[in-house]
Amino acid sequence: MKICMRFNIKYLFLLVLFAGFSLQSFSQEDNQQNDFWKNVRFGGGIGLSFGDGFFSGTLAPSAIYDFNDQFSLGLGLNGTYNSLKNSYNSTIFGASIISLFNPLPEIQLSGEFELLNVNRKFDNNLFKDENYWYPALFLGAGYRMNNIAVGIRYDVLYDRDKSIYADPWAPFFRVYF
Repeated sequence: MKICMRFNIKYLFLLVLFAGFSLQSFSQEDNQQNDFWKNVRFGGGIGLSFGDGFFSGTLAPSAIYDFNDQFSLGLGLNGTYNSLKNSYNSTIFGASIISLFNPLPEIQLSGEFELLNVNRKFDNNLFKDENYWYPALFLGAGYRMNNIAVGIRYDVLYDRDKSIYADPWAPFFRVYF
């Protein structure tokens, strides 16, 4: 009986010890995951425009990881649909990578590489349908207030014939939560 009791106590002791180490390792893993997600912020853009026979809608979610108070890096997606009655429609899908640098808390410098697939279909025979990839590299500067930044950016790869943007200069309004 004593041998059986000692044997069970050993197993019970080993079981408690093993459970303690397991819980400790899980709690450390949870802390690492929590620390990662504490530094991730989400944001993006939503656009809607319509007029006489024209419609445009954009959805562009993004997320950034704050490495410290000065530097962040993130990814974004972009989806846009445009149509002009009796003229054309286009779908634009793509992704981007963005870096943000804050030399001062109020100043935000940015670099963003965007790669978009542009698919334009024309309703008449005057223009040929198009499907191509368009790269853009934006360098920007803005004023930052907490999680909001307002400024201007410039596309250094701008191509007037292929860009979906009317001008290489574009204002931005960023919000990350």
